[in-house]
Amino acid sequence: MLSLAKISNSLSKVDNCTLEEIENLDRQYLSHFQKKFVIQPSLTRSLVSFQANKTRPIYRWYKYKEAFSASLVEYLLKKYGVDQGKILDPFAGSGTALFAASQSGLNADGIELLSIGQQIIHAKQILDTQFTPEDFERLKNWSKLQVWRQFEEKIPLNELKITQGAYSEITKNLIERYLGACQQENTRVKTVLNFALLCVLESISYTRKDGQYLRWDYRSGRGLGKKPFNKGEILDFNQAISQKLVEIINDLAPSTEQVELFPIENSQGQIHLFRGSCLQVMSHLSETEYNAILTSPPYCNRYDYTRTYALELALLGIGEQELIKLRQEMLSCTVENKPKELLTLNPLWKTALKIADEQNLLQAILKYLTHQKELGILNNKGIPRMVRGYFYEMACIIQESFRVLKPGTFLFMVNDNVRYAGVSISVDMILSDFAEKIGFSIENILVLPNDKGNSSQQMGNHGREPLRKCVYVWKKP
Repeated sequence: MLSLAKISNSLSKVDNCTLEEIENLDRQYLSHFQKKFVIQPSLTRSLVSFQANKTRPIYRWYKYKEAFSASLVEYLLKKYGVDQGKILDPFAGSGTALFAASQSGLNADGIELLSIGQQIIHAKQILDTQFTPEDFERLKNWSKLQVWRQFEEKIPLNELKITQGAYSEITKNLIERYLGACQQENTRVKTVLNFALLCVLESISYTRKDGQYLRWDYRSGRGLGKKPFNKGEILDFNQAISQKLVEIINDLAPSTEQVELFPIENSQGQIHLFRGSCLQVMSHLSETEYNAILTSPPYCNRYDYTRTYALELALLGIGEQELIKLRQEMLSCTVENKPKELLTLNPLWKTALKIADEQNLLQAILKYLTHQKELGILNNKGIPRMVRGYFYEMACIIQESFRVLKPGTFLFMVNDNVRYAGVSISVDMILSDFAEKIGFSIENILVLPNDKGNSSQQMGNHGREPLRKCVYVWKKP
């Protein structure tokens, strides 16, 4: 009978062989795509994240941390000569690509599943196309007079299990008065007032968005660990909402005579938003309709947007069951995602799924992660399922993207490589291999000059290894 030590040594050899296979395959793909990788000094981390939007009027209103910047959209459109027609963003988020493309004179379609993104886009569209000088004056009155403070009728704040206790009693009371007072206004003004509230929720709460979850300040009395978390200043509700309204007012127009969200010399493009999952929506889009796709899907990094945006989703009326449903409809990027019946959604995705089945680097990674799961080494058993779901679903999205693009047009995608159980996953090369087999020409993989690090846990267990952050540029011949 084999001893436990011998079994352990045997399993270690299996892991070492698989890791060696992954490294060899990774080198082969690196050799294949070598000429496509271009270190682009102008692509700073600020440009490919929300950071560059922080000081930019209009885009700064809501801190959508997963967004890329409007400047990146403008850079890519100009660099690759996209100056007419219509673009698509299958993961629209807060609508940065849509509004930046529209400002450049292009029509823009977006797809967004989460109601927080939908509401941000809707509010900006109302401000852009429907707001009147009288509506503008109402916003000024709200910021100056703080209307909600004199309003007694309250609307109870919708809460989820994961948001209970997120505000002090004083702040919660003021939020409920604010919601009640909003009911006096017309639909346009009420939409913008509710949007302003969404913009300040995190700053007035005991929470902070922290990747995979909401992090709780020690003052909440919730989530106290070995190291109590202090998020710093928690803003006063009256001050926070008044300042946000002033910011919106100042960004909108220099006077009540001109309320124009994106004033430009060229004619502004139209924006249309499809509400739902891109896995559901894209199959119904027309073939060869778009002149470019510009997007950033969720990364394969375990971030659960239904948790990090729980305050906003609760305010928008999302309940517990709807939250679970949203989590499953999202692209598989969190360990709670269950496998989707992709062929039920679209039988034509057999092509994409076959490509994923035959992607040898991906399959070697899945084999390794599954073995780590069997050994009980992974910190979450759902990681192999999540990684598999992510790549198979992305293969289907890439196939649909090829179908809806016009010949000779580009797909631009911002994405990160990731690392699990000590193995680096070259998301850029696996997805580019999918794209190439589906029919795209890989024009460039634009690499940020400063690679990002790993999580502190990964670095502690496996050492620091930089991971590429890239913008993929694929062209439909």
